[in-house]
Amino acid sequence: TPPGCRMRIVVWLSITSLWLGAAWAVPAKEERKGEKPKEDLVLYENLDLDNYDLTLDNYGEILDLSNYEELYDYGDLAPKIEVGTLAPRPKDPTALPDLGTTAETPKLRPLTTASPIHPAPIPAQGECLPSCLLCLCIGTSVYCDDANLEHIPLLPPETTYLYARFNRIGAIRATDFTGLKKLKRIDLTSNFISWADADSFRLLPSLQELILPENRLTALPELPRSIIRLDARLNRIPSTGLRPEAFRDLKQLQFLHLSDNQLEYIPAPLPESLRSLHLQNNNIQTMHEDTFCDSQDHSQIRRALEDIRLDGNPINLSLFPNAYFCLPRLPTGHFF
Repeated sequence: TPPGCRMRIVVWLSITSLWLGAAWAVPAKEERKGEKPKEDLVLYENLDLDNYDLTLDNYGEILDLSNYEELYDYGDLAPKIEVGTLAPRPKDPTALPDLGTTAETPKLRPLTTASPIHPAPIPAQGECLPSCLLCLCIGTSVYCDDANLEHIPLLPPETTYLYARFNRIGAIRATDFTGLKKLKRIDLTSNFISWADADSFRLLPSLQELILPENRLTALPELPRSIIRLDARLNRIPSTGLRPEAFRDLKQLQFLHLSDNQLEYIPAPLPESLRSLHLQNNNIQTMHEDTFCDSQDHSQIRRALEDIRLDGNPINLSLFPNAYFCLPRLPTGHFF
């Protein structure tokens, strides 16, 4: 065989062997690919999908969460960032402060305003400060309790209620309440008040309650006709400290409390509007038959006056049986 033909035969045999090897390899590979689906089908055949009902009761049985964390590597997660009060770190390192030196405290710049601010005027010697600088003003109510006051402070013209208890006020002047036409209640409990001008309260057209217990009064000033409640307990008021027929024209007076004073007799006449009369712990020794009822009118009935306190007085109430016929109930006191 010539050399050229021999070379061609070798090349042809090599190509043939390569083709036969590839032909045999492809079926084997395809067969191996087909084996895996068969195995998976066997696994799914063993799984009972008809009874696969996921509920809260069998959730832990179907899904095994005991080794759930082992499947994941949490080491790559960034640490939690806690919210604090520190400012974020600047990106430019040159912007960081030098911790080796102490920063200077910035100087405060003076405030600049369009118009100058004037301080509050200082009252002259002997002049009272406005109440809202000394006390607490809420709406139309002024609260001056326990403020160490010696005088009634200047009140706003719209004042409706004044509370100035537990102070050192010694007197009430006629000018203390001038122009306060809306003032309804004055409470001066527990002061050192020993006297009050005659016109201190008379010119207050809206005054309904005057509260003056635990003071040193020896006389009552004239009251406005709008008064509903007068409380002057625990003072030093004798019967001579009351004006004659002081309460006759007070047609709206309902509560008159004068207990723990030095009264010698019951102030009369009393208005028909009166509901409560407290005169206990005085020095009352006698009573007139017309003190509560009209002795000439036996048909009179005073339904409003239901609360009369005369206990603590040296009076025998049984000696005046005709004085109570018009009352809905007997006074409280000694009947012996």
